[in-house]
Amino acid sequence: MTPWDALQKAQERGLDLVEVAPGANPPVCRIMDYGKYKYEQKKKQAASKAKAHAATLKEVKLRPRTDDHDLDFKVRSARRFLIEGDKVKVTLMFRGREIVHTSLGFEQLDRVKAMLADIANVESTPRLEGRFMSMILVPNRDAIARLERARQQADGTGSGEPGAGGTEEQGAPAAEPAPGEN
Repeated sequence: MTPWDALQKAQERGLDLVEVAPGANPPVCRIMDYGKYKYEQKKKQAASKAKAHAATLKEVKLRPRTDDHDLDFKVRSARRFLIEGDKVKVTLMFRGREIVHTSLGFEQLDRVKAMLADIANVESTPRLEGRFMSMILVPNRDAIARLERARQQADGTGSGEPGAGGTEEQGAPAAEPAPGEN
């Protein structure tokens, strides 16, 4: 229809004529209440901002000679932070003459990096700043989403089905406490 006819129809209904696709041939227009449309768009944008999680930087502190059990505990905390969508700064503190053995610090941070490799990417590589060595890990959103889907499938299908995806991942953490229980 001609632009003039469309404009008359819009005015008869008390609505606006809005050009939706100006690049199309002929241009596509729509009859709508433009004020209501803008209001709904603003509400959608506010809702998406409310759902958005601002990534904060959480810190996990270690020492060069942190024991395996303590390291596992700290890595579990870092894993939780990463799953929640936060960045994690892993800081290794040297005291006294420990600063001479920076290679132990790099090894410790490499172990942490390997333990979290399934859900995290390295944003800044380990570097020495005074008596502190640190690296920053960021969550790998795709890997975390896959992990969550596998966990939901395992919960939804029940534990009786041997082929459910993600059962190996859930089985590994449950197997760790068993050797200590005796």
